Amino acid sequence: MMVPWLKEHFSNTVCRNGCSRCNSQATAIMTSVTSHQLPSCSCPTHSRSLNRTIPHPCARSASGHLSYLNIWLILCLFPRTCVSSPSKPNFLLILADDLGIGDVGCYGNDTIRTPNIDGLAKEGVRLNQHIAAAAVCTPSRAAFLTGRYPIRSGMASSTQQQVLFWNGCSGGLPPNETTFARILQQQGYSTALVGKWHMGVNCKTRRDHCHHPLNHGFDYFYGMPFTLLNECQGTDDPELAKSLQDKYWLYTQMITLAVFTLVIGKLANFFPVKWKIIICLAICGLLHFLSWFSSYGFTKYWNCILMRNHDITEQPMNLNRTAFNILKEAVTFIKRNKHRPFLLFVSLLHVHTPLTTTEKFQGRSRHGLYGDNVEEMDWMVGRLLNVIDKESLKNTTLIYFASDHGGSLEARRRNSQLGGWNGIYKGGKGMGGWEGGIRVPGIFKWSGVLPAGTVIDEPTSLMDIFPTVVHLAGGAVPQDRVIDGRTLLPLLRGSVRHSGHEFMFHYCGVFLHAVRWHQKDTVALDKLTAAVMLY
Repeated sequence: MMVPWLKEHFSNTVCRNGCSRCNSQATAIMTSVTSHQLPSCSCPTHSRSLNRTIPHPCARSASGHLSYLNIWLILCLFPRTCVSSPSKPNFLLILADDLGIGDVGCYGNDTIRTPNIDGLAKEGVRLNQHIAAAAVCTPSRAAFLTGRYPIRSGMASSTQQQVLFWNGCSGGLPPNETTFARILQQQGYSTALVGKWHMGVNCKTRRDHCHHPLNHGFDYFYGMPFTLLNECQGTDDPELAKSLQDKYWLYTQMITLAVFTLVIGKLANFFPVKWKIIICLAICGLLHFLSWFSSYGFTKYWNCILMRNHDITEQPMNLNRTAFNILKEAVTFIKRNKHRPFLLFVSLLHVHTPLTTTEKFQGRSRHGLYGDNVEEMDWMVGRLLNVIDKESLKNTTLIYFASDHGGSLEARRRNSQLGGWNGIYKGGKGMGGWEGGIRVPGIFKWSGVLPAGTVIDEPTSLMDIFPTVVHLAGGAVPQDRVIDGRTLLPLLRGSVRHSGHEFMFHYCGVFLHAVRWHQKDTVALDKLTAAVMLY
């Protein structure tokens, strides 16, 4: 039942010129308000403006016209007015690094506190079978951005090194690959990547930046072009080719010992040897040392850098400030672009080793440094959600949270576990098609559009973000290549029951490791893991 003052207001706004269309519209608005539906005016005159009164053709005076400004103000104040989905929503995509599915409260963890991520799942849609295209960073992220298996774009490796290991190396996401950022950029979106890239920088020279985020559809970039390493902190064992570095050190020590032995023998006349031989051996040893130490010894300066667009801002980066800087840049971008459609991809450095955690969060969890890092990551997610709410973007922003792959079971420091927990699933980071390495958290939230508290058990993929985002932005999926992702919107809204994936392929590098078969129109699901790999 309508409150008396509201009913009186509407009765006084009926068109006094006898226009039946305006009077019927006023009646319709009164009905729609009581049923909590947002009305739209079909009057050919009034529908042109919602913030002022336009003289009606049948009017003789301006005093009797329907004031749509007052009506819409009342509708905005009404407590349960429904909101229709905007034509071009904003996108906030948050991707954690190496986060295990068992590390989040809404996926079963009851010892690490993740209230903000749990709240996101409570108010949105949680995917229980969300699958990464690879169990390591570089190929998984390439598939996420392009909607294609990494083997299609050349981002899958046939060697033991399955990710990019140097900023200065030649290689990365090919310039002819189309990312969802590029399509949204063409649709008038303001696009930004804040955080980790790890898909290459240069092609032929150190300044061509052909693989740089700005050449893949992002208007703005702030973050690491590479990834976190133990070398960035300098307190743990080296992470890049440790066994190879150990061999180089051994060879260097052997050459040095040989030179000293020859020098002492020469000076003591123990055996005749020419100084030329000793000097040549010493020069060879020095060149050998410089050839490898100039790369591995200065990894902190080559790889651990921060960039803003094409410029280096920190070299080496200050890990104590990195989390704050990334959060600050993300918040600033949202505030700067709140009046236009935007795509913000926040690629967190958490929770990758060496687990850089600010002093505020150290010692807060029950799971050592890793748990502290997870809780700090959750706090960062909460700050991003808060700014979306404060800027009144809650109903116009699709929020997505996931991890690039499963937690690392092999990351340890003496007796401490530095990697994540993948719950009941076997395997982890870098383990091909094992479920623990590819099944990740996946959460969507879009207030007023997606049903809150929904849980979906159907198989979905990180590659599905590409067609989903492109479709919602009004763009078109490329027709000149295979897109392996499937739009998720019908599944998220509940208009369909089954995933668009019948088969999902799981690779270890370029080698097929497992196949997931989800039979159409059934809940049956089979996963076949290759027992013998054919090379």
